[in-house]
Amino acid sequence: MKIFDEAFRIKAVATEKNYKAYPELFNSKEVQKVTNFHKTIDEYSETPLVSLDTLAQDMGVKGIYVKDESFRFGLNAFKALGGTYSIAQVICEKIGKNISEISFDYLKTKEVYDQIKDIVFVTATDGNHGRGVAWAASRIGCRSVVFLPKGAAETRVEAIRKAGAEIHVTDLNYDDAVRLASKTGDENGWILVQDTGFEGYEKIPNWISQGYMTMADEAQKQLEAAGIDRPTHLFLQAGVGAMAGGVLGYYVNKFKENYPVTAIVEPNNAACIYKSAMTNDGKPHAVKGDHNTIMAGLACGEPNLVTWEILRDFASVYFACPDFISAVGMRLLACPRGKDKKIVSGESGSVGIGLLDFLMRRNELSEVRDHLGLDKDSVVLLFNTEGDTDPDNYKDIIYYGAE
Repeated sequence: MKIFDEAFRIKAVATEKNYKAYPELFNSKEVQKVTNFHKTIDEYSETPLVSLDTLAQDMGVKGIYVKDESFRFGLNAFKALGGTYSIAQVICEKIGKNISEISFDYLKTKEVYDQIKDIVFVTATDGNHGRGVAWAASRIGCRSVVFLPKGAAETRVEAIRKAGAEIHVTDLNYDDAVRLASKTGDENGWILVQDTGFEGYEKIPNWISQGYMTMADEAQKQLEAAGIDRPTHLFLQAGVGAMAGGVLGYYVNKFKENYPVTAIVEPNNAACIYKSAMTNDGKPHAVKGDHNTIMAGLACGEPNLVTWEILRDFASVYFACPDFISAVGMRLLACPRGKDKKIVSGESGSVGIGLLDFLMRRNELSEVRDHLGLDKDSVVLLFNTEGDTDPDNYKDIIYYGAE
C-alpha cells in the first residue's frame, strides 16, 4: 500500500513484515532495570495519561489516550528519561557498578564524584535532549557541552544553558551537528551522549532508547488501571527513531504477536524512516538537506541503526506529514471538547493526534484506515513528548493559526 495525497501532501507506505526476533534490548528484565532506576530520582513521578473521551467519540474510535510528558522531571519534555539512564550507565561502567545496585543519589556522592569529576559529556540537540543531558550531568557534578543546529529557538537554547551546559549554536543541520559533536568529543576525550546510533557507536544510543521505556511502562500500567488490557494502536512520532523504537520494542516484547498496530509519523522534509521503508531494501536511508519543519525535535535525516530495525520489522505504516498536521494536533489538544482535559503540546508532540484526526475525517484515506484497522473498537495510545518548549511559536500556532 502506497498513498500520496496530492492536495494535502500526506504520504504513507506499508511494507510486508518479516519478523526476525523480539528485540531483547527492550524485554521485561531491562524494563525493570530502567524503571527502578528512574524511580530513585527525587523529581520522579508518573506523568499523566489523559483520556480524550469526547474526541474519541467524535473521531469514531473507542478511546484516545495521550501520555503527557510535558510534566517529566519539571523539564517540559520526555528526553531526560534517556539522558539520565544513559549517563548513569556510563558512570556505572567507569566505577564498576551494576545500575540495578545503585540509585541516582549514589551518583551524587563524594565517593563517586572523585572518580567522575573530570568527565565531560557532549551532545547535539534541537533542544529537549540537550537539556536532559545537561540537567543529568550538572546534578552529578559533570560538565556538558551541547551543539545545536541552525535555527534553534532561543528559548530552547537558554533552557539548556540554565540546565548547566556550555552552548554552541552552529550553522549546520541536525545530523551535521551530531558529527561535529562526535568529532569535538573525540578530540577532547569527551563522552558523546547521542540518541543517533551509527556504525561503531551503539551502546549509549541503546541505553537512551531503553530509558524511554519508563513512559511506555507507566502508560501501560495506567491503561490497565483503567480496565484496558492493551492499546490496539500506537501512533509514534520519529526523528532518528530512538523513542519510537524504544516504545514499540517495549510493546512487542510485552504482547509478542498481539502487539499494537503501529504507525510511525515524521515531517515531510525529514522523513528518513519513511524513506527507508519506501526504499524497502531493509536498510536505513538518509534524507539530505536542511530538514525545515516546525517539528524541530523530529528534524533528523539519519535513522538510528538499532531502532530502525525494530521500526522496519514491527511497524505497520510509515507516514510523512506536512507541518499543518502538527499545528492541527496542537490546537486539538489545546482546545478540548466536552469534558476532555486540555493538553499543552509542542510541535513535535502533537503530530500523531493531528494525523489521527486527518485519517478519521477524510474519505479518500479509507484505505489507510482499513489497513490499520481503525474503527469503533480501536484504543489509540499517543505520546505528547513535549510541552510548549518554544512558547512564542506555541502562541503563534494556537492563537494566530500559524503553521
